[in-house]
Amino acid sequence: MSRSSAGQRAGTVPASPTRTEQPPRHRWWILAVIGVAQLMVVLDATIVNIALPSAQHDLGFSNADRQWIVTAYSLAFGSLLLLGGRIADLFGRKITFLVGLVGFAAASALGGAAGSFTVLVIARAAQGLFGALLAPSALSLLTTTFTDARERARAFGVYGAIAGAGGAIGLLLGGVLTEHLTWRWTLYVNLAFAVAAFVGGALLLRRTARDKTATLDLPGTVLVSTGLFGLVYGFSNAESHGWGAPATWGWLTAGTVLLAAFTWWQTRASHPLLPLRVLLDRNRGASFVAVLISGAGMFGVFLFLTYYMQQSLGYTPIRTGLAFLPMVAGLMVSSTTATATLIPRLGPKPVVPLGMGIAAAGLAWMTGLDLQSTYTAHIMPPLVVTGLGIGLVLAPAMSLATSGVDAQDAGVASAAVNTMQQIGGSIGTALLNTLAASAATGYLAGKDPRDPAVIGQAALQSYSTAYWWSAGFFIAGLVISAVLYRRGTIAGDDSTPSAVHM
Repeated sequence: MSRSSAGQRAGTVPASPTRTEQPPRHRWWILAVIGVAQLMVVLDATIVNIALPSAQHDLGFSNADRQWIVTAYSLAFGSLLLLGGRIADLFGRKITFLVGLVGFAAASALGGAAGSFTVLVIARAAQGLFGALLAPSALSLLTTTFTDARERARAFGVYGAIAGAGGAIGLLLGGVLTEHLTWRWTLYVNLAFAVAAFVGGALLLRRTARDKTATLDLPGTVLVSTGLFGLVYGFSNAESHGWGAPATWGWLTAGTVLLAAFTWWQTRASHPLLPLRVLLDRNRGASFVAVLISGAGMFGVFLFLTYYMQQSLGYTPIRTGLAFLPMVAGLMVSSTTATATLIPRLGPKPVVPLGMGIAAAGLAWMTGLDLQSTYTAHIMPPLVVTGLGIGLVLAPAMSLATSGVDAQDAGVASAAVNTMQQIGGSIGTALLNTLAASAATGYLAGKDPRDPAVIGQAALQSYSTAYWWSAGFFIAGLVISAVLYRRGTIAGDDSTPSAVHM
């Protein structure tokens, strides 16, 4: 496939060779800076979870209020990502990246020093807001920094590994900080990440020329932000209120209607927030779906395996975090192998579905875990298998979802990828928690709920249900990705952005 045909199908205009700039000399250091920033954003989704019991005891908020420490972050982050991506395109990726870092650090400091539940929730929402600026600008900087196909593959292998492993690293770091310091350090630690990334970004990144003729699509911004808010909030309510509650289905319906209206508006807006040309390329569309499904399925590993190891087997937070490291290693190996070797030789059609199938097999393997299972013989093998599968999916999908995109759309395309992962995580959390709770309730029917053995088996039943459903997500992903991805390899220059303006 030629570059020109790829650009036309994706709705982009190939750049003139005479205008293509040389890639930055310090691009691998830029990758390190972007990686630190991305790790901070990703691990923040889980690092606070382990600290919640300590924070609840310290600040005195209820179990019902506890979910808002997590939900406030996901609501702001998920609903504002597309706006953050377009801001990066309009005002420059470097300045957006640096502002996002400063704001995220300030919000983290506020949360760490919080003396009340209200202040902590406000700080978490502010983290989500600045994270919505930071995440898409980081990914678009990666897209426009690495223009050589082979280098881009390696860079996205590293980035995909960070995106997939950040949750497990957050669990480990959260356990260490909570156990040896206080819960407040799960927020203060972001200052170290932010300072390192800010210094590196200020020194290494080049300023992007601002397009003064472009304007922000305000109606589209309102429609998509409120629509995504409705979806994330609805799924969050499903966990606490149930699927039949108006607070659940009402918000989900409103979010769906608003997003449909947003899609209609994008076909008519003179300066659309998310140009449909970004979504209509077949490989790119398949990659967005793959990121969505893997985001939902990964929660079967991180969330319920954490519950199992801590509540059923009595692992400490630190030991739980360490238990995930082999999975992280497997994910990193398969991510880099997929983007650097398998995708260039085989194309995405066999690789991504293979990863989906391997991840599904690992999760199905986990359904056999019980109260007598040991880590080395029973827990680690399926963890490694699942990590290998997720790595084959996530890194190639993130790379292909932003490949061939014109530089003027790099920020919003990157934001769309992050949005898919965030919405997938929200769906996974709500759906799996609901199904797991129903399985536990069903097991307890007619049994003595005071018997510790019965309670233990009910918990195992809930975990097993979550693993099976997570495996089902990945099986669905296998079928969808096998159908949607185009056959054949992708030409080296097809994976390069159509224009580079660093």
